[in-house]
Amino acid sequence: MIEEPYRWVEAIANRAEYIETQLAAGSPIAAVGYRDGILFVTLGRGRQKVFEIYDRIAMGAIGHPGDIERLRMAAIELASAEGFTRSAADVSLRRLAHYSLSPVLKTAFEQVYGAPYLARILFAEIGAKQESDLFLRLEYDGAIATNSANFEQTRQDFGAISGTRQSTELMEKFLQAEHSAGATFERAMKIALDAWTVGHLALGDGGVKELPARDKILSERKDRLRTAGVEAAVLERDDKIALRYRGLSATEIRSALGD
Repeated sequence: MIEEPYRWVEAIANRAEYIETQLAAGSPIAAVGYRDGILFVTLGRGRQKVFEIYDRIAMGAIGHPGDIERLRMAAIELASAEGFTRSAADVSLRRLAHYSLSPVLKTAFEQVYGAPYLARILFAEIGAKQESDLFLRLEYDGAIATNSANFEQTRQDFGAISGTRQSTELMEKFLQAEHSAGATFERAMKIALDAWTVGHLALGDGGVKELPARDKILSERKDRLRTAGVEAAVLERDDKIALRYRGLSATEIRSALGD
C-alpha cells in the first residue's frame, strides 16, 4: 500500500519525459501584438499549425496532429456553445482554458493507464485595446501560463511555444528584449520570424543555450526561408469587420519582409 503513491509519481515522471521527447522536434510558434492586431508566425513544410477558434480567439499548436485536431474541435465546440447560450461577447479565452480545456488535459495526463494528449498550445485573444490582448500557453498536463503582469514581471505583448522548454524560454527572452507593443505589421513580422529562428536554434542536443548573435539569427533565418514555407495569420483589432482572423498570403508575407 505504501508503495502505490510512489509508483504513481514515478509513472507521472516517466509520462512527462515521454511527452517531452515526442514534442522535442516541434517547430516553434511566435505570436506578437502589433499596432493593429496580433500576428501568429511559424515555419513548416505543409501541415497547418495556426487556426481560428472563435471570433477574437486563435491558436497555434505543436504535437501529434490527431491530438491537436481533437483539442481544436473541443475548443471550437465549447466556444460556440458559450456564444450560442450567452453571446459572442461573452466567449472568453480565460474561461475556455481554465474551466474546460485545462481540466481535460490534466485528467488525461494523470490517468496513467490512458493516452495523454501530445500537444502544446498557444492561444491569443484580441481585445478592444492592445493592453487587453491575452496570450495563453496551455501545456499537455493542463498547466497554464499567460502574459499577465505579476510582482516581478511586467505585462508581455507576445507569446511563444516550442518543442522544448529551453527553446520557449529563449524565444520569450528574445521577444522581451526586441519586441515593442506599438510595432508596425512589417516590424512584427520580422521580429516574429527572428523569434522563431531563436527557438529553432535552441532545439536538439546541440542547440544554443543563450541568445545567438544578431548576425547568426539573420543568417539562419534566411537559410530556413529558402527551404520551408511561412505560415502566418492575424487577428485584426478592427471590430467593424466581420472576420477578425485572416490567414496571410505568400505575397503579403514577402511584402512585409521587403522581398
